[in-house]
Amino acid sequence: MADPVRFSETEERQELRKAVAKLASRYGREWFTEKARSGGKTTELWLEIGKNGYLGINIPEEYGGGGGGIGDIAAVCEELAAQGCPLLLMVVSPAICGTIIARYGTDEQKQRWLPGICDGTGTMAFAITEPDAGTNTHNITTTARRDGDGWVLNGRKVYISGVDEADHVLVVARAEDARTGKVKPVLFVVPTDVEGFEAQPIPMEIVSPEQQFTVFLDDVRLPSDAVVGDPDSAAGGGLAQLFAGLNPERIMAASFSTGLARYALGRAAAYAKEREVFQGPIGSHQAVAHPLAQSHIEIEMARLMTQKAAALYDAGDDMGAGEAANMAKYAAAEAACDAVDRAVQTHGGNGITQEYGMAGLLVATRAGRIAPVSREMILNFIALHSLGLPKSY
Repeated sequence: MADPVRFSETEERQELRKAVAKLASRYGREWFTEKARSGGKTTELWLEIGKNGYLGINIPEEYGGGGGGIGDIAAVCEELAAQGCPLLLMVVSPAICGTIIARYGTDEQKQRWLPGICDGTGTMAFAITEPDAGTNTHNITTTARRDGDGWVLNGRKVYISGVDEADHVLVVARAEDARTGKVKPVLFVVPTDVEGFEAQPIPMEIVSPEQQFTVFLDDVRLPSDAVVGDPDSAAGGGLAQLFAGLNPERIMAASFSTGLARYALGRAAAYAKEREVFQGPIGSHQAVAHPLAQSHIEIEMARLMTQKAAALYDAGDDMGAGEAANMAKYAAAEAACDAVDRAVQTHGGNGITQEYGMAGLLVATRAGRIAPVSREMILNFIALHSLGLPKSY
């Protein structure tokens, strides 16, 4: 008789999850919320994650990382969120910036920036979104022009996460190709303390220690080695570098959502077991139990798709990973929104109090339907690339 087929992550990945969950549980949701409401930061947790080797687990070992894949860093992101400590900069610094620099940076650039990304002392933000471009990245107007041996950047970015916690920002700008004269995207590593760089916080309703910023670039002068990759390559300038960060971004966003969903569902199930209103705990009533069971199913399906996307990406199948990563991000955001809504309903009036901490998750999970790519654009992608339907935009 053949051995039964068992689907699960590797034992190493499962142990990683347990270790991260144990670490994050020492901080927990109350600590995270207190930091958010008091204007504090999660630096202590961030640096401990880095010290233990979890923050740069997807970065090559020669630059201080763990030599793992995007699936490993996604597991770290999910387990942090599942303990009530979702760290948005996990999506940005190691997954987007770390991946792009590790794949396309020069050895000198890798030596300069990757170790700090790994240990948490050199966090890097990512700036692509602009006020007038929205989800249409072809409309980016931040420009980069050559000036002698260097570059000058001008433009504005919006909803840029964690600029106040970052030493550098990986900025997407548009520059003229020296060979063809065509305008292409180019990626620049910009120090946050450089002259002409200004960041203003955006008041948000999300309960999070990580802030969003509008970034102004006014004649920001950069040396030639601030460019990641070859801006004049025949392969499309910075397009390859940009797209190298998008699949990891979606995979991480999915893990961020499933982690939050797991946290909310766990709190709701615990409450449903102990809360008694009529006869017995409210969890014995199907009107309460079934929605929670439905969320468990939806979360597990989203987690499976996220693992598939990560496996395809780590195997080098960028096209396959693109489809799966978009599906994972979509499914995870939907599952998280529904799970939190059901968790609030399970708690009744307690669900909208600060004491129980459920209502704040409504906005946090709702953001997953918008960023880093909207659910509508994901549906456009699937309709076009998976179903072969005519392009609608």
